[in-house]
Amino acid sequence: MRRPLVVLRRAGRAKGLLPFQKASAKSAGRRCIVLTLALTSSVMAGDLQPAGLTTTRTDLDPKDQARVIAVARPTTDFSKPEPFELMQGGGGTSRKDVSRDSFSQSSANITFEEEGTFKLGNALFRKNWVSSPSSTQASDGLGPLFNERACQNCHVKDGRGHPPEGDTGTTSMFLRLAREASSAEEKAAIAGHQALNFPDPVYGTQLQELAVPGLRGEGRMRVDYQEREVELSDGTMVPLRKPSYSVTDLAYGPLDPRTTLSPRLTPPMIGLGLIEQIAPADILARADPDDVDGDGISGRPNIVPDGPDGKLTIGRFGWKAQTASIRQQAADAFAGDIGISTPEEPKHWGDCTAAQAKCLAMPNGVQERLGPVEAPPPVMDLVTFYSQNLAMPARRDLDKPDVLAGKKVFYEIGCVSCHTPKFVTRRDAPNKAQAFQLIWPYSDFLLHDMGPDLADGQAVGEATGSEWRTPPLWGIGLAETVNGNSFFLHDGRARSLTEAILWHGGEAQKTRDRFAAASATERDALLKFLESL
Repeated sequence: MRRPLVVLRRAGRAKGLLPFQKASAKSAGRRCIVLTLALTSSVMAGDLQPAGLTTTRTDLDPKDQARVIAVARPTTDFSKPEPFELMQGGGGTSRKDVSRDSFSQSSANITFEEEGTFKLGNALFRKNWVSSPSSTQASDGLGPLFNERACQNCHVKDGRGHPPEGDTGTTSMFLRLAREASSAEEKAAIAGHQALNFPDPVYGTQLQELAVPGLRGEGRMRVDYQEREVELSDGTMVPLRKPSYSVTDLAYGPLDPRTTLSPRLTPPMIGLGLIEQIAPADILARADPDDVDGDGISGRPNIVPDGPDGKLTIGRFGWKAQTASIRQQAADAFAGDIGISTPEEPKHWGDCTAAQAKCLAMPNGVQERLGPVEAPPPVMDLVTFYSQNLAMPARRDLDKPDVLAGKKVFYEIGCVSCHTPKFVTRRDAPNKAQAFQLIWPYSDFLLHDMGPDLADGQAVGEATGSEWRTPPLWGIGLAETVNGNSFFLHDGRARSLTEAILWHGGEAQKTRDRFAAASATERDALLKFLESL
């Protein structure tokens, strides 16, 4: 028997809580006008038409649209939790006890048959690939250059990675290698969304420290930190560390002088299937590239190609919102991190370039009886399903006075300008487990300029060298429990949530300064709220 699928429907039937707060047609109309005005003039002029993107949800009738607008409206009452706030992942939220496995649970509303599919996907996510040729056919094809042998080795316990610390290595943080367009042809490819940027001519798109026997890894990431202290308004001193990156032991000659290095920490895997089903219109409605409303926040979408046909759509995954779908994200990771070819990325030699002749001469793991790639469609189907159905843990302590007080601070100092609390997913999602769910990711999934301190200098599609996608905050309070560390931001430079906030600049500078000027009681309350997510 299927568990309740849609938290909005289930709660409404059981407790009479639907509609969430009935919005009149007049108020809903005002809200739609506000959201429309927030869009850039270029969007209004139709620049997004090739992607088939609009600011109107096509999956809802007017009545449902009004209900969704009402429930997604930011709260003004901090005296108690909001309805359904406990279930931050909708009907799929996991209610299991907090543990190191809190990020590894399946969505609570998938079917019994789907549980079996999830477990098979989990096995493939944990699978260690081996070099070719091998007696373990269908498991070979590793590399020849790679960063890790299994997905789980980077996404430890389905959680976040960590920067290299002592002898811990770099397998859950890597360096993206890229340069901007230099020729007219390359500039046209960027303008036409046919390319996001261009790889180093020798080392490709990613520095890969490991290699199969008989081949050298490309080099080693080096991180140097410069320590400094920031003084808060009450005299509290907070140490910050600013990293700088370089590559040592290069095996194939120097990097191109134009190549930039961008460190990327592996993000947690939870809630991805729900993020994938947020309506594009709801993300676009929060875009304001020209800061029409004058609040200093000018988020914008990254429009990227997706899938074999290169259809343009909104990027919503990755530190620069460079990937539109979970399947493409998985294919990119197979090719770039492990060196495994898929139907989406049929690169049998992974990220090996034409300048790495010995790498391209190595055997690959294609088995004719299984098809033309190393990870055929059934493998991709299972890994994708697994990634789509890792459950969000339930909130904790959300009714405690200090958590509620911290939530109020979160709203008042402006965090919600980018960390949008809640969405209602598409009613027509392919899997009913993700359909019409009220979810609480705390992100607008847009690009924001975060200032020079966090800039990596690497453009990715629409994202400039100082822009980053707003990372979802749900699950952030369990980072220490699941992964045994509290490293935050794209490169793990922040060793605490306080440090992470103090690194905010650019569009978030005012919010950062309000946090620094707040009382110790207010700051502690805000941290308690974040730890409850």
